[in-house]
Amino acid sequence: MDYRTLGRTGIRVSPYCLGAMMFGAQGNPDHDESIRIIHKALDTGINFIDTADFYSGGESEEIAGKALAGRRDNVVLATKAYLPMGEDPNQQGNSRRWLLTEVENSLRRLQTDFLDLYQVHRPDPLVDVEETLSALSDLVHSGKVRAIGASSFPASEIVEAQWVAERRGLQRFRSEQPPYSILNRGIEREVLPVCQRYGMGTLVWSPLAQGMLTGRYRKGQHTDSKRASAGFAHLTDERRLDAVEALIPVAEDAGMSLTHMAMAFAIAHPGVTSAIVGPRTMEHLDDTLAGLEISLDDEVLDRIDAIVAPGTDIGALDMAYAPPALQQPSLRRRPADERAASAPATLTTASS
Repeated sequence: MDYRTLGRTGIRVSPYCLGAMMFGAQGNPDHDESIRIIHKALDTGINFIDTADFYSGGESEEIAGKALAGRRDNVVLATKAYLPMGEDPNQQGNSRRWLLTEVENSLRRLQTDFLDLYQVHRPDPLVDVEETLSALSDLVHSGKVRAIGASSFPASEIVEAQWVAERRGLQRFRSEQPPYSILNRGIEREVLPVCQRYGMGTLVWSPLAQGMLTGRYRKGQHTDSKRASAGFAHLTDERRLDAVEALIPVAEDAGMSLTHMAMAFAIAHPGVTSAIVGPRTMEHLDDTLAGLEISLDDEVLDRIDAIVAPGTDIGALDMAYAPPALQQPSLRRRPADERAASAPATLTTASS
């Protein structure tokens, strides 16, 4: 296994990171099978596991904790907080109040005394980033957290956090966890270069574009309508399906599956540390691991570039973060009365 350094932390991690989102009620509810999957990944040489408090309401962390009994010292363990963990409005977000509380809950579920990487799952527009970094710095100083990271932060917010950390003498984000795949290459434009500039590691999620780069979803074939209506509308995006159809012969000509080509692509960028794989079954893991040693030559990468240009996204992942400026119409539209007042007067032509 060719281990890589997570930014400038000195922590060595595998190029594939085992994502635990599918362990628990929202994926595989069988704890024993999920534990066997984790053990198989570790036995293969993967030493990096990423989970989150939100996954299956904490069940994913509990499964990971049981699986790591007796093996914790050899694993780089990462988890995240931000998404709601209850009906109380303060059981979410990136506030000091919540992060200091929730880290204790994650440590208990994971059955560990410390986290190698503690990440904020999304930006929080309601919280000053200084407040967040101050709380996370205290966790590092207490020994409960080794390094801190962010997930799905726009490049501008990554830079702001770095500046705040420097000016206030706080711990800085050492990693970023953005979405990245052949179909979603937008982070190549700014996020990855910014992370490289600040010496941040990146662990990219959804390298298979939430299943589209497995080859299971083809143009003109029936797509499960229930799956599409339950947060996977991207499966019916014709632009993405057209790109998949163009990518399949590229993989075939290179003598590999589309899945293996997609995974190899994700870790080929010099700014990417690890790509997160999220198997639900042992078969999914075995298929992914079979392509672990594959690397792409320039000819294949050039053909991929011709289908999906560098720095561009074809459609969007349904789970991708959208900043408030895009979600809230009030932030991109002047008030109606102001728009009406500033509109030019209607020109009329006098009758002859």
